[in-house]
Amino acid sequence: MNLLIKNAQIVDFSKNFIGDIYIKNGIIEKIGKNLREDCEVLDSKGYVVMPSFIDLHSHFRDPGLTYKEDIESGSRAAVKGGYTAVNLMANTKPVCSNMEVVNYVKNKAHEIGLIDVSQAVSVTKDMQGEDISHLDMLGSEVKAISEDGKGVASSKVMFQAMKKVKEKGFVLMDHEDDKEIFNIDSRLGENLATFRDVELAKTVGCLFHVCHVSTKEALSCIINAKREGFTNITCEVTPHHIALTNEINYRVNPPLREKEDVAFIIKAIKEGFVDAIGTDHAPHSEEDKKNGAPGMSGIETSFSVCYTKLVREGNITLNKLSEIMSKNPADILNFNKGRIEVGFEGDLVLLDLDKKYKIASNEFASKGKNTPFNGMEVYGEVLRTLKGGRTVYNS
Repeated sequence: MNLLIKNAQIVDFSKNFIGDIYIKNGIIEKIGKNLREDCEVLDSKGYVVMPSFIDLHSHFRDPGLTYKEDIESGSRAAVKGGYTAVNLMANTKPVCSNMEVVNYVKNKAHEIGLIDVSQAVSVTKDMQGEDISHLDMLGSEVKAISEDGKGVASSKVMFQAMKKVKEKGFVLMDHEDDKEIFNIDSRLGENLATFRDVELAKTVGCLFHVCHVSTKEALSCIINAKREGFTNITCEVTPHHIALTNEINYRVNPPLREKEDVAFIIKAIKEGFVDAIGTDHAPHSEEDKKNGAPGMSGIETSFSVCYTKLVREGNITLNKLSEIMSKNPADILNFNKGRIEVGFEGDLVLLDLDKKYKIASNEFASKGKNTPFNGMEVYGEVLRTLKGGRTVYNS
């Protein structure tokens, strides 16, 4: 698939200029001005072209919970939100603890052909908190392991898992949750688990990624480790922990926090201590949500919420947003995308940044319509999503 994008405002982590991009056989071959090629031409004058977004943290509920979401509906939601790669969590049914489930998910995603999928494997077998022997059976297709949905209770098991992760070259992505304390005091539960696991990661030296950080104390702990030079430790925050506070009664895990936490997160993003935006896309049926299931469907609204809150309100540049939504997530998962440079995959998103619209959950491509952002006015509409120069979403 060859495509010439003309007259676009080209923005990634390091550049912002008006020009052209030529994609040949799915790969960016030329970037410049006044390019001429004998192929399909997409005139993008007046619009912004950025690298497509990469989500380190999604739940597509497949296998086993497909009434909430499946690989196809999740893929369609992803490309509508400007994403062409996602990392899926292991808390499916059955739990993803073996290559059989990994291959099922990856093969299904490949057949659908909209996005690239990394399928995380559980830290402990079947997420029972004890046995990590299954990690020895994993193939090179696996990029990350995670017990997302809960934390690993045993410090010894976590220590052993980190040593195994370092040996095999995975990234350990952790949901910080000291369950004994979390159910009494969720803030303290997140903080204690973060303090423990950051110390373990500093000792072991494995690649360690902290999921959906929501408190200023937990983030401070991660910042201190980064300042000490521990480049093996990374973290993500979610759009809802950036844009909302606990003044809104909406159940997510970890919970929405205080205004002070939101301000601290935004300050940390500005100062370069937050590596990525992870959506924690967690679709539920209407009945499950009414029964108290935590989480929100967020992959379709992520860019607009973050652009509105972070860039439109003057907190960061568009380049910085591209860094934490595209470049850094690609680097963490070793995807050849996330930046607009020759030799990288032609996975791009065409945006109308001046477009103001009202979020309407009934129009979601996701099966999950659960969101606290329904009815909120935001800026930045995804017009088109390209994967390897091929249009996989067009508004």
